[in-house]
Amino acid sequence: MNKDNVNHSEIQAGDSRTVKSAKEVLSGASKKGWLARLMPFMGPAFIASVAYMDPGNFATNIQGGAKFGLELLWVIVASNLMAMLLQTLSAKLGIASGHNLAEHCRDNYPRWVVWGMWAIAELVAIATDLAEFLGAALGFNLLFGMPLIWAGVLTAIITILILGLERYGFRPLEAAITAFIGVVGLSYLIEMFLVKPDLGAVLYHAVVPHFSNTESVLLATGILGATVMPHAIYLHSALTQGRIVVKNPQMQQKLFRYEIIDVVIAMGAASLINMAMLIMAAATFHQTGLTNVGSIEEAHRTLEPLLGRASQYIFGISLLASGLSSSSVGTMAGQVIMQGFLHKHIAPWIRRLATILPSLLVIASGLDPTRTLVISQVVLSFGLPFAVIPLIQFTRRRDIMGELVNKPITTFLAGVAAALIIGLNFFLIYQLAFGS
Repeated sequence: MNKDNVNHSEIQAGDSRTVKSAKEVLSGASKKGWLARLMPFMGPAFIASVAYMDPGNFATNIQGGAKFGLELLWVIVASNLMAMLLQTLSAKLGIASGHNLAEHCRDNYPRWVVWGMWAIAELVAIATDLAEFLGAALGFNLLFGMPLIWAGVLTAIITILILGLERYGFRPLEAAITAFIGVVGLSYLIEMFLVKPDLGAVLYHAVVPHFSNTESVLLATGILGATVMPHAIYLHSALTQGRIVVKNPQMQQKLFRYEIIDVVIAMGAASLINMAMLIMAAATFHQTGLTNVGSIEEAHRTLEPLLGRASQYIFGISLLASGLSSSSVGTMAGQVIMQGFLHKHIAPWIRRLATILPSLLVIASGLDPTRTLVISQVVLSFGLPFAVIPLIQFTRRRDIMGELVNKPITTFLAGVAAALIIGLNFFLIYQLAFGS
């Protein structure tokens, strides 16, 4: 969306009020309290944060907690800190330039590079969608005993309905996605209450890095790959590019500061939920000697004798909410990728149907869903460099960013994060290809 050509007549009344309130805050005209001033800016990061709580995270966090207890808790903390930085840069790119990351790639790279990046981004989007779709289908299956194939069809229908909220403006969609996040968060808050973890051990392992063997390094890399997801980086810049449009540099600086708050709150919540997943698995499986819990189905069944029947439903509801919300967000990211790289737009329901096919084929073929989830994270790891490196390149250019250009320390920290992410993810690919 071009920031110089925003069609306000197409924005719904709720969105208009949000934009008006935001501009009053940015101009200094608002006399509201701090919370009321903050609310118009909340939303984009919550949508992007869904990618950090998808079924791929369920698979890696549960396996990590079951096999190594709290040992890998610090990996979740470090991964989410890196994700906060990258998501902040992505949001800033949309605010400063009025274009998203995929559009900048199209405008700044040779055509053959753009087509290659688009192909990789689409492969990543399909892999992401596969994990999220399978997760929601597993949620229906575990809660209601529904055959996976019909659970998959129901997932597709509900996802299309959620995406249909876009026609009513950005606020209803943001509210729906945030509600799903709330369900996942509340579910794991209840789980934490049930398992009663050792808070001292939790605090220690959250800040002290430690690996016990090569397998723990490999699984840590999987957690990282499931946490820092390329499609969310593309998406966040699109969510901010035309949401609240201001040209004044000082107002842009204020808008960016509010977006940082949005990122910190949303990604902080995502970090706590991921930590709760691993803590729950460590307390219920690792401490009781059940270190070989290898699938989501096994984790769900094993919870009953350990925590009571209610925990099965809590687990199933959180998995279902995670899968439905992240599947919707994944489809949104796919639209951004196609429109940005190729300047082409297709209806959300058509894209949803196109990405359903690989998932239904996996379900129909009888492949292990959890193993498929893990493999999908490997594909995501391969796509990360093609989103992270351009993001850093563009946000350090003053001709694109203006007054919001990266400070040298920001670019340095982003470069360190990128090097760690890329190095660890390629180590994962190497281990899977050549490891014993």
